[in-house]
Amino acid sequence: MKVIEIAFCCYAVTDMPRARKFYEEVLCLKPTSVYGDNWVEYEFGPYALSIGCSPEFKPSPDGCAAALEVEDFDAALAHLKQHNTKFRMEATTTPVCRMAMVFDPDGNTICIHKRNAK
Repeated sequence: MKVIEIAFCCYAVTDMPRARKFYEEVLCLKPTSVYGDNWVEYEFGPYALSIGCSPEFKPSPDGCAAALEVEDFDAALAHLKQHNTKFRMEATTTPVCRMAMVFDPDGNTICIHKRNAK
């Protein structure tokens, strides 16, 4: 087997309208595919982040966390705080990036990320 790319990652949500409001208004993602009331995809570049609402999906703060690369890290943090977003981890700096972790309305962890200039 040879993996060539990540097709998408998905967050489990329990209330699709509430989740869409967060992902679209707070994270500023634009839906590119909507499948009924239980699946929405947000594509950017060759990647897609999805949210799915189903009894089989269980939200968790400890599952896989997508890292969303932002253009301006400080502006992104200010925007999130302006929208009263709950932080799991405040901004931190590593040798390769700056990042912070936030919760979506279902308690899933999302990483806000900015690579350091090379």
